Amino acid sequence: MKLDIIAQLVQILKDAPDVGAIEIRRGWFGAWSSVRVSKAGHVAGNAGGHVLVTQAAPGQAALTPTGAAAPAAVAPPPSHLLGIPSPMVGTFYSAPEPGAQAYVKVGSRVNVGQVVCIIEAMKIMNEIESEVAGVVKEVNVQNAQPVEFGQVLFRVDPNG
Repeated sequence: MKLDIIAQLVQILKDAPDVGAIEIRRGWFGAWSSVRVSKAGHVAGNAGGHVLVTQAAPGQAALTPTGAAAPAAVAPPPSHLLGIPSPMVGTFYSAPEPGAQAYVKVGSRVNVGQVVCIIEAMKIMNEIESEVAGVVKEVNVQNAQPVEFGQVLFRVDPNG
């Protein structure tokens, strides 16, 4: 991203005391880049004086202004777990209708072709089927949360 855009993001963040971070992603389908501007030690109402800028492209670790790799916020998942990614952008629903039981939850056994959730895109409800078999170990999305293409919705232990 251009330096003038990043400078504008920094200024917006400095002018908004209750905002802790701004993240901009450009591109689609794995060909994206992102810039995140955040306040160090931000607490609502206490803006602090330090601003951190991190920038990353697909497959790259975000770099801090010093050039060192930024610390990961989430530890990588165990390598034996398989992900069930979102095949589209939309809104995630864990059940077929409000108040109904979720298709799957942590501990549920899934088979290839089994419906695991619904993703609403452009007012169309799309049933998402598992491409792996095993036991669900993680549900990474909350009901009615927006999801991105390729975002991992569930992690499944194929040996479970």
